[in-house]
Amino acid sequence: MGGAVSAGEDNDELIDNLKEAQYIRTELVEQAFRAIDRADYYLEEFKDNAYKDLAWKHGNIHLSAPCIYSEVMEALDLQPGLSFLNLGSGTGYLSSMVGLILGPFGVNHGVELHSDVIEYAKQKLDFFIKTSDSFDKFEFCEPSFVTGNCLEISPDCTQYDRVYCGAGVQKEHEDYMKNLLKVGGILVMPLEEKLTKITRTGPSAWETKKILAVSFAPLIQPNQADSGKSRLVHLPPVAVRSLQDLARIAIRGTIKKIIHQETLSKNGNGLKNPPRFKRRRLRRRRMETIVFLDKEVFASRISNPSDDNNNSEEMEEERREEEETKPSELKPDPPVNFLREKVLSLPLPDPLKYYLLYYREK
Repeated sequence: MGGAVSAGEDNDELIDNLKEAQYIRTELVEQAFRAIDRADYYLEEFKDNAYKDLAWKHGNIHLSAPCIYSEVMEALDLQPGLSFLNLGSGTGYLSSMVGLILGPFGVNHGVELHSDVIEYAKQKLDFFIKTSDSFDKFEFCEPSFVTGNCLEISPDCTQYDRVYCGAGVQKEHEDYMKNLLKVGGILVMPLEEKLTKITRTGPSAWETKKILAVSFAPLIQPNQADSGKSRLVHLPPVAVRSLQDLARIAIRGTIKKIIHQETLSKNGNGLKNPPRFKRRRLRRRRMETIVFLDKEVFASRISNPSDDNNNSEEMEEERREEEETKPSELKPDPPVNFLREKVLSLPLPDPLKYYLLYYREK
């Protein structure tokens, strides 16, 4: 499933294409997609395909197409502090993007059937926290993953503000999924070959919206144990932040504000820095028209008389832009992690510095 947008050369270009095709429509979702490189969730030998708008599967590891994840993220209408449940959490790519938006006081849980995929997701999460500069640009709600069948969740589990299911849901399981939601919550799932958004507007009231046609593998039905009883899946408890952890969040937030104020002072007007590179101009294609006359087909090219002039003007403008941008198209300097640099410069004991950086060493 996928292929709705052109392939990109890197993660940013993939996001540019998703925006241009209107799959990504809000700034918050765009920031989350740009913060996490999709290729980091691929096995090394398959990374060449990471920026194509296609699903990827290898063994039990699976990633949906970027256009699907974009629609899901937009439909969930995520906000800081909400609780999120990802059914079929897979590699954790979606859960990590959601965690960037939920912030430190959200809840981010995932249920995955395959234990080997859980281990893969944990490795990728650890890699993101330890190596990505994006981690320091957001206050992150770290995902917690449990192994089990998402159709066997314990009935005494808490309800969630947002729920996503990454496998095709049979009609008989629709009510089961709805009951995982709080009043006011949003459920997004593939239902009867349509990606569907369901909003719980009351204890027994729902609003349903079909988003787009999709093709997902169906949910795997639970295996009954020898005793005839299924094995219930117990979701992680909602943890209460320790005073130490709250202090770290507050200190990091204060340092970020200082960095932001210093940046505004240096820039003067506070405007964002211009982009390092200009996007390629999409060249207008000449349209061909096929004219049908009775049972015969007469093919002719019908063009606007001004097309040739427009094309030559666009080519000339492209040439000028290329000349202007040549000096800046040298290999850019690596981005600076200002939060990390600031923390390391503070007159603090090293253990405290590493605590503020989540013990990350690069």
